[in-house]
Amino acid sequence: MDGAKTVRLVLGDQLNPQHSWFAEVDRDVVYVLMEVRQETDYVLHHAQKILAIFAAMRDFARYLLAQGHRVHYLSIDDASNTQSVTGNLAALAQRYEAIRVEWQSADEWRLDAQLRAWAANQSLTTHEADTEHFMTGRHDLATMFAGRKQWLMERFYRDMRRRHHVLLDDNGNPEGGQWNFDRDNRKPWRGTPSEPVDARPSHDHRDLWATLERSGVKSFGDPQAAQFRWPLNRAEALACLEAFVVQTLPHFGDFEDAMSSTSPRLFHSLLSFALNVKMLSPREVIVRVEAAYREGGAPLSAVEGFIRQILGWREYVRGIYWAHMPGYESCNALDHQAPLPSWFWSGNTQMRCLQLAIGQSLQTAHAHHIQRLMVIGNFALLAGIAPAEVHRWYLGVYIDAFEWVELPNTVGMSQWADGGRIATKPYVSSAAYLSRMSDYCKGCHYDSKQRVGERACPYNALYWDFFMRHAAVFDRNPRLAMVYRQLANMPAEALDALRAHAASLRARLETL
Repeated sequence: MDGAKTVRLVLGDQLNPQHSWFAEVDRDVVYVLMEVRQETDYVLHHAQKILAIFAAMRDFARYLLAQGHRVHYLSIDDASNTQSVTGNLAALAQRYEAIRVEWQSADEWRLDAQLRAWAANQSLTTHEADTEHFMTGRHDLATMFAGRKQWLMERFYRDMRRRHHVLLDDNGNPEGGQWNFDRDNRKPWRGTPSEPVDARPSHDHRDLWATLERSGVKSFGDPQAAQFRWPLNRAEALACLEAFVVQTLPHFGDFEDAMSSTSPRLFHSLLSFALNVKMLSPREVIVRVEAAYREGGAPLSAVEGFIRQILGWREYVRGIYWAHMPGYESCNALDHQAPLPSWFWSGNTQMRCLQLAIGQSLQTAHAHHIQRLMVIGNFALLAGIAPAEVHRWYLGVYIDAFEWVELPNTVGMSQWADGGRIATKPYVSSAAYLSRMSDYCKGCHYDSKQRVGERACPYNALYWDFFMRHAAVFDRNPRLAMVYRQLANMPAEALDALRAHAASLRARLETL
């Protein structure tokens, strides 16, 4: 085999054909993509997540070959595969007699540390290139908030709007006279307008799935290998973006927080997988969505709400991740220690909201942000489940979950395990919120209006008990003043009943 001066590593979440690496064909460069057990096994992953990444990698390798680049692809069942990223890099550098190894910055701390440690012990030249994807540097957020106790996303978001001139008028002020239209985006969905047709492509991955099974790769969830509905390349991702902007974005804002047992997608974009493996860039998504507003295709509240997720929250949590790693994954400010109930892996619970949200996650490898935060995460926090176990489940179950984005969302936003570095208050609710924003409570074994008793919704007693158990942490929080006023006005016997019922629920989570 002909040698090559340079070996370049392309990770499974770096499938960006617009990266400057690929602007010119150089026969002295070999691009390496690898399917490794190191990445399938560090946490138990949903079957569709493994299929999506490997299938997209294979598609990307074919694309590079068609463009004239040299590619070395290591499949999961290749006899020469060491099943380690750096093990394979070392072997291939030797095989090609390379004098230089390059990689794009790994977005997960463990891989970043692994590659840097490996490079430090090499005699050949190594180089780390930028992914050219994000709109901020890893440490920009830490620099902005240096010396501040709390790093408020809203301040960061406004700065990003100004810096990139997004949704500003000619005078540099926010369109519509305000920065945030979140209050306009909290409508429940009652069946109209109709959920749009699923515009995502369909693929048959039965052969790849058979290879994964033969190779002993462990997973969970429904692989849906015969009718796989996620984009595998940039062209398909762009088509999904366009379909979202034209068909779905106009209603996204109104029903951003809504949940439905009959329409799990509602008006969400489902673009996060394509974004997080870099088929799409955040900049081009923002430009296209803002253009829809400028051209009269979508209301400002919908456009601002969506852009806030990409320009604000996505870049913000990445900054949180790099500012607090390593160690952020071990945060447990409330000392929650309960094990994750086994029904998180099956959906077999009598609580209909969790049955539906977890069941959807297991079937499709996706749930939108309110299902993740206010149904699943809400219960986990109220029940006192160990945040590290919640983190590993979220990281494994969702197709768009890479640690840089998932960990702050789970440990910080959802479980308040970081002690409020992200969230100014815990995101918890009783059944009233779930009943208002969804149809999940209809037909449930439990009664959303009852606080105690055999058929009382577990969220209710757990909610009040959570604030009683953690009063030392939260009772001086101004955003929770009303909660503690309500508790102060409850009769002692009512408080005792809530405590007793909550304790009983926490002692038998497996049976709920």
